[in-house]
Amino acid sequence: MHVAIVTVGDELLAGATTNTNAAWLAERITERGSTVDRILTIPDDSALIADYAARWNDAFDAVIVTGGIGGTPDDVTVEAVADGLDREFVVFDRIREQLFEKAAEFRDENPDLVEEYDLELDLDAAASLPEGATPIVTDAGWAPGCIVENVYVFAGIPDEMQAMFHAVEDEFRGDAVAETIYTPAPEGSLHEVLEAVTETFDVSVGSYPRGENRPGRIRVRGTDEAAVADAIAWLEDRVETTEPPSTE
Repeated sequence: MHVAIVTVGDELLAGATTNTNAAWLAERITERGSTVDRILTIPDDSALIADYAARWNDAFDAVIVTGGIGGTPDDVTVEAVADGLDREFVVFDRIREQLFEKAAEFRDENPDLVEEYDLELDLDAAASLPEGATPIVTDAGWAPGCIVENVYVFAGIPDEMQAMFHAVEDEFRGDAVAETIYTPAPEGSLHEVLEAVTETFDVSVGSYPRGENRPGRIRVRGTDEAAVADAIAWLEDRVETTEPPSTE
């Protein structure tokens, strides 16, 4: 399965917020055997979001778009995805009812906060999704995410985004497997053996240089478990290896 990740937010591009969502998603998708082919960060620009949703919907097995899905004026992501996929943006009555109940519960549990602040909750905006979408509702946040065609729209707030991903994580199962060996050898000495292993086996290989307190890594990945195991054995015969770094 080939996946693209689009993280949306002016604050990400300004450096005001660290983009942890992309790294978290890429790690979870990769460990499930799928491949992340693109990671892109774009501003809260409806036309740009719509353009990538449309083009990448056809180019990848799945596109994850995170950011700005609430009911405030700067939350443009879901409507932009609807535009990009040529879908009407409609209120889901069932979602609106759920949000109404959630809002009433919040008011009952936080009367002082409600009295102090004039909380304006646009239920219609928060309950609107692309026509025909599958809502992703979690307890972690307010507005739902959704799935429409190959596009998965998640919240930008990390806790909410993670909850939405976990709700659909089985859909990102792929057939790729990976194994890693560790080496004290400098990366510059590994060029020939790394080139040879990809010529000998149907695998991809990544090399990650050693640091002051950590060994280098060679990561072998492929869709054939036997080929990956054979490539690892072949490398272990030709590269000095060491124990993995301690996780403590």
